[in-house]
Amino acid sequence: MNTFNVDRAGRGPLRGIVPPLVTPLRSRDELDMAGLERLIEQVLSGGVHGVFILGTTGEAPSLSYRLRRELIDRTCKLVDGRVPVLVGITDTAFVESTGIARHAAEAGAQALVVSTPYYFPVGQLELESYLEHLVTELPLPLFLYNMPMMTKVQFEPELVRRMMALDKVVGIKDSSGDLNYFKQIVDLARGRADWTVLAGPENLLVETLRSGGHGGVNGGANFYPALYVELYKAVTSGDGAREAELVKQLGQVAEIYHIGKYASAVVKGIKCALSLMGICDDCLAEPFSPFRAPERERVRRVLEKVGLIPAKGDT
Repeated sequence: MNTFNVDRAGRGPLRGIVPPLVTPLRSRDELDMAGLERLIEQVLSGGVHGVFILGTTGEAPSLSYRLRRELIDRTCKLVDGRVPVLVGITDTAFVESTGIARHAAEAGAQALVVSTPYYFPVGQLELESYLEHLVTELPLPLFLYNMPMMTKVQFEPELVRRMMALDKVVGIKDSSGDLNYFKQIVDLARGRADWTVLAGPENLLVETLRSGGHGGVNGGANFYPALYVELYKAVTSGDGAREAELVKQLGQVAEIYHIGKYASAVVKGIKCALSLMGICDDCLAEPFSPFRAPERERVRRVLEKVGLIPAKGDT
């Protein structure tokens, strides 16, 4: 079906670039439908190997359950089997996670993604029990999502090793930014041929691929998918000259992430870029608000520099 080499059940190993899609909004509880369609066509035309919705970049914790279900339905319909759809089910309530999981399966998604339940930090033994209970109720394969910056808890390597014994757990997305941790997980994954290890931080994409990772879940692929796809191809094919050229472009794109304050600035920057490109609205779920004029202008200059929009005054 695609270079991820997955079947309809979502089994892998998955390989390539899987953008964590933003959730285009028109208001606090209304999808930007036309924007979602343009966004999906944008990333698919850029050659991505899958899409991941309801993750951190998708503002999942800030969205109503009604809207999450609507987003799943719309995304699966628009993607229409062209690439795998991965759906985030992370929640503080077990029954809400399983409810979203069942809805995702009914809508046609291929796999689920779960991080550690947030707010009350959970111990590793409790986390292991939670995952064992969860997978028995899930209708689709599951990816772990290591995001300790947001959830306060990490999937420790020993726990990951034990989770690999569960057939339904098929991989992990690591957004810790810790290369030593990533390499430990890659070493563990060598023991199971269908297991996938994906990296979140795009500044580490090259090094994680060289370390044995299978791909990236990179936010910038929302607005510049071809860059990440081509960089993935260059690294995995050993084209050093092309890799160096693309890494330079990646550094220019990354300037967007240094605009604004706090962790939410990353999502604001991506949505601002998409808005300037005419793809979708830059509305964020409350309590967050989009960039104001000064920050928006800085994002514009980055997009002009990398050629994604024409410079002011150009025809």
